[in-house]
Amino acid sequence: MTTFAQQLEKMEKTDGLARMRLFDEMGNPVGEIANQPGSSGSFRVYYHLAVKWGGIGIKAAQEGLELFAEHTADAQANPGKHPNIDRLFDIIRQGTVISIRCDNA
Repeated sequence: MTTFAQQLEKMEKTDGLARMRLFDEMGNPVGEIANQPGSSGSFRVYYHLAVKWGGIGIKAAQEGLELFAEHTADAQANPGKHPNIDRLFDIIRQGTVISIRCDNA
């Protein structure tokens, strides 16, 4: 099984970005992820998904859970511990789509 760290090595670099804002289908803000230690991995996964899929819907969220690798099982076992993974579970469960806007550093 490929680890989360190995998955990150294959993704786009996001060094020039400071944060991303997440919006629901109506354009309402539903979250934010900073590109900083502790959340930079989630930032890169969400950025990768948004670039590839044009937003994060069910298929993108499913891919995201695969990319989070070992952290996905930990998130399932410990709801609330990994909010950015929990959000992907919610997208799949609810059939919603989120869009992303990034701010430069």
